[in-house]
Amino acid sequence: MDLEQAKKRAEELRPLLQYYTQKYFDDEQVVSDYEYDMLMRELKQIEKEYPELITKDSPTQKVGSSIKKGFEKVTHEVPLQSLQDVFSFEEVEEFDERMQKEAQKYGRPLEYVVETKIDGLSSSLEYKSGKYVRGATRGNGTVGEDVTKNIATIKNVPKELKEPITITVRGEVFIGKKDFDKMNEERLIEEQEQFANARNAAAGSLR
Repeated sequence: MDLEQAKKRAEELRPLLQYYTQKYFDDEQVVSDYEYDMLMRELKQIEKEYPELITKDSPTQKVGSSIKKGFEKVTHEVPLQSLQDVFSFEEVEEFDERMQKEAQKYGRPLEYVVETKIDGLSSSLEYKSGKYVRGATRGNGTVGEDVTKNIATIKNVPKELKEPITITVRGEVFIGKKDFDKMNEERLIEEQEQFANARNAAAGSLR
């Protein structure tokens, strides 16, 4: 692919990915995660080969979405960046090499904690002197939505920590498969529109 072909393809991909991204954060998923990831991966590869094609409004340069109406804005003390997807063992090995180099700077061995990916709504919980004071969605990574009271209704979110520390915790608000199926069954009985997937249900419930 030469520069002109790459430019044309990038111009096709950007509005398409922006549309899919906005729909996703509007809790309306119109394309599979895999298809979205492959299109985003293609755009990233084009911009990697031709850095001069990178634009400020490119989906590769953004994280999350805008703030929904009706919510107070929260500026994150530490930005909630997007997690990087990988699709091959080679990419995992490259990640490990980068992390090993960083770990060497601190003279400490590197250890990993690996868990199944949870597709939910990225959120942050703030604790001051061990007490829960605020909850927020990721939003655009820098500014999120204040959902303090909504998150407080989640049973397994502690309202007070065992130690009086001040900390911000990042996590995912999600609904398990059994609970999701039960919720949709109840909505079907009540003749309400069913949720397309568990991620949308979690986002809708939180808001």
